[in-house]
Parts: sequence; structure tokens; C-alpha cells
Amino acid sequence: MAEYLVTGGAGFIGSHLVHALAGAGRSVRVLDNLATGSWANLEAVADRIEWIEGDLRDGAAVEEAVRGVRYVLHQAALASVPRSVDDPLTSDAVNVGGTLRLLDAARRAGVKRLVFASSSSIYGDSPSLPKVESMPPDPLSPYALQKLAGETYFRLFHRLYGVETIALRYFNVFGPRQNPQSQYAAVIPLFITRLLAGERPIVYGDGEQTRDFSHVANVVEANLAALAAPAAALGGVYNVACGERISLNELLRVIGEELGVRPDPIYAAPRPGDVRHSLADIRAARAALGYAPSVGTREGLRRTIQSYRATVATGASAADGGPG
Repeated sequence: MAEYLVTGGAGFIGSHLVHALAGAGRSVRVLDNLATGSWANLEAVADRIEWIEGDLRDGAAVEEAVRGVRYVLHQAALASVPRSVDDPLTSDAVNVGGTLRLLDAARRAGVKRLVFASSSSIYGDSPSLPKVESMPPDPLSPYALQKLAGETYFRLFHRLYGVETIALRYFNVFGPRQNPQSQYAAVIPLFITRLLAGERPIVYGDGEQTRDFSHVANVVEANLAALAAPAAALGGVYNVACGERISLNELLRVIGEELGVRPDPIYAAPRPGDVRHSLADIRAARAALGYAPSVGTREGLRRTIQSYRATVATGASAADGGPG
């Protein structure tokens, strides 16, 4: 019987959490429908995990997934602003309805603690920097609104039912296993893979928009810290980032330096729902969770570039498909 459940555990962030827990000798169960994740992300730990291929919208699969576990790291989502703009109904069914179904099943199963993967998109485009958890939310996309609803449900289940919950607001996570081939791929894997292929990267907007990028190792550390956090932290929401920002133009320059090329980007119209500037205040996470990011932006880019170079060299792909 597994002690930990990672929803979305075959995805980018979820698979890193599964590897960390399995590597530490923890018993881990994964729930994933492989809509955006890949079994290839878990092959290295396949003999040390329990696998359930299922959807958050499927009540029977969710109940099976939470049965007997003590801790849940809820990473499963349709995690894309543009996707939510294109198809708000489906993203809401997964990100809100699926989250509520998970919470209710976990409450009935006696799960001890749940950690929720939320998003900095909740802050919207407020000019105030850095973003502090006490700021009023101002979601600009269905995805951001859905993550705010998830946070609210997590807090409500703590207050109403006594379930131990913590929500983590991720700021622009990047690293190995992030899929560059998706229609909704994040900017760093797109930049790296286009430059590796000798293609011009696309920048939406003028490139002067800024982001607080965080390597996935920092997110793993934050989740593990949230699992061990004291009672005073429960029901809370905490920013997870590096506490530093960089423009997309500067990001391209740094990636180009690491690759030994001079980027010549194509500038396109800004995308609906994108925010102009983002920077996290991470003092609350430091104080309540003991969170301290260990991988800075430049070192994280180095590690990520090495990973993508190795993938290109070996011809590896992130094909979907479950075990067997």
C-alpha cells in the first residue's frame, strides 16, 4: 500500500516529485491519464511505484487512487493559459471539478495532508512587484481563475473538515522533461529546442516582459517542505520561485551564450491572458515551510540545456503510453 499519491505523476513536475520520493525509499502511487504526461518520464522508477491510469473526472479512479495513502501531491491539471482560453469548459472540468473530486475522496479516505500545485497567474497583471500572497487576486484567464478556485477549495476543506492542506503558487517552472512539442509548450523548452535545431525562436510581445523562472528542483524542494511543514502553515498559500526576474530578451541572450549561438527571434503579437511582469516574494515560504531555492536561473538553464542536448543526441522522445 502506497503512502504517497502524486496526481499527474507522469507529467513534467509530477515525474520529478515521483523520482524524488521513490529515490528516498518512499512508497508512491501515481494517478495520470497521460493526456499531457508520458510513461517515459517514469520508466526509470517503474519497479518502485504503483500505477493507476485514470482521470480526475472519474470518481472511481480517484477513489482508488486515494485509498490507503497518507499524503497527496496534487499536480494533475490542464496547465496552460492559452489552452484554457481556447477551451475553458474542459480545463474547468479538470482543474476545478477534478480538484474538488480529489479533495472529497481524500477527506472520506482519511488522507492526512494534501499539497496543491497552484499558479502565479492568479495575481494577474497588477503592476505591484514583488507579488505577495496577501495581494488581491486578479485572474486574466480561465486557467488562473481555476487555480484560484482550487486554492479556495483547499483552504475551505481545511477549515470545514480539518483536512491538512497547503497550496503552492508556482512561478514559471522549467527543467528536464518539459515537453517542447506541445501546442502549449512553455517558453524555455521552445527557445532551447528551436536554437538547437538552428531555427529562430518566437517571442510573443516585445520581449521586455519579465518572469521569475524557477528550476523544477526548487519546486520539488518546496513540495517536500510542505509535506513536513508545521501546523501553523496549514491552510496557507505560498509562492514558490527564485525571487529574481529576467526579461525574455535577456533569457534568450543567456540561452544563446550557453549554446554558443546568437539568437535572432521572431516577434509576434502578445497572447491573450499573458501578464507583463512577474516577480515573487518568497519570504512567507521561507518562514513557514523552510523553503530556500537551491538552483538559480542560470544554473537551472545549464542543467536544462544539457538535458535537451542529450535528448537530441540520443534521439529520445517522450512518447505517451502506459506500462507494458
